[in-house]
Amino acid sequence: MLQRIGRLRWWIIALVTLGTVLNYLARSTLSVAAPTLKEEMSLTTEEYSYIVMAFQASYTVMQSVAGSVLDALGNRLGFFLFAVGWALANMAHGFATGWQGLAFFRGLLGATEAAAIPAGTKTVAQWFPPRERPLATSAFQIGTSFGSILAPPIVIFCIVTWGWQSAFVVTGALSLVWAGMWWIGYRDPADHKRLTPEERAHIEGGRDVEEGVAKPATRSEVLKSRGFWAIAIPRFLAEPAWQTFNFFIPLYLVAVWNVDLAGIALMAWLPFVAADLGSLAAGILPGWLMRRGAGLIASRKITMTVGALCMGGLAFIGLAGSPEVAIALFCLGGFAHQMLNGALLTLCSDVFDARAVGTASGMAGTVAWIGGLGFTFLIGQSADAYGYNPLFIALAALDLVGAVVLWSLLRGRPAKA
Repeated sequence: MLQRIGRLRWWIIALVTLGTVLNYLARSTLSVAAPTLKEEMSLTTEEYSYIVMAFQASYTVMQSVAGSVLDALGNRLGFFLFAVGWALANMAHGFATGWQGLAFFRGLLGATEAAAIPAGTKTVAQWFPPRERPLATSAFQIGTSFGSILAPPIVIFCIVTWGWQSAFVVTGALSLVWAGMWWIGYRDPADHKRLTPEERAHIEGGRDVEEGVAKPATRSEVLKSRGFWAIAIPRFLAEPAWQTFNFFIPLYLVAVWNVDLAGIALMAWLPFVAADLGSLAAGILPGWLMRRGAGLIASRKITMTVGALCMGGLAFIGLAGSPEVAIALFCLGGFAHQMLNGALLTLCSDVFDARAVGTASGMAGTVAWIGGLGFTFLIGQSADAYGYNPLFIALAALDLVGAVVLWSLLRGRPAKA
């Protein structure tokens, strides 16, 4: 008989977090290798933006599909299949000989990586009572920035030692190992033989703090829900900042400050350390607010708004007198984004039925990535001609608009419009 494990839910979320780390390590490989690829393949910033947009377009479409697949197949099989897919797609980048090949493999990567956030959100909804969801969400969200932290030293080491192709092979192989770990280690709470009766009662009993509403449980109900649009529109406005951090910080450092590979390795990971702190803030602040009388939903909305206000620091990057000051402002932006995004992701677990939370999270992700895709196109068309400064000012303003939308649409009970 298998031995029961106490606090198993935290081991489960740790496994999800590791998968998210490797998911973002794989996707961040391109941005760190971008200066090398631009030189070796003679890529323009516009061509590089097309490569990024191939990832974004497939990721955008597949977010909704991946969420539905996870709800249909379950987290264990669904997340396993997607993880194997993104591992192989990332390794295939090493066979590209031009921007068209990179764009093709990038599209495959986006299609398969799209399952990570819906799978994490679904796991939180299944394994955690509402009071613990912000901290659980922030835990796996840390993986999104920690993967980006690891990317510069790992990728640059591979490039210097074995060539740029090896960077994609190594980071993809790590994801393949994790897929095996997930298949062996994960089960839903109802099927997990190591879950103690006490912890099962804790997970189920804690749901009594949820606000008494009929939660949307089907795709059509989700789309008709005012709560869905209250989450999806702010995510649409917030996602351009995170994708700019992930795909363009190394290119910005080279284009504006002439930073070399060593400088990129030294500085490009710092905003993602700050982003980890923002994820922790997103996990801690709602609980603090609830202990002082804030409602469940209100605690999430306040957390998002604080993050949106902090995003204003991005508007001053154009005034930076050195790359170090610019990176410090990027750090503030990374902290702020993950704080507000963590609140929005947690709201999916709060507003939607567990049977549909993967679908709802995936559809909100699709809306978010449409925003990221459009902003990447804007960068590709304007950065070389007009610089990055107007874009940073726009990023600072978008999240403030998102906060207004959240408070306007999610008033009182968040179920159906």
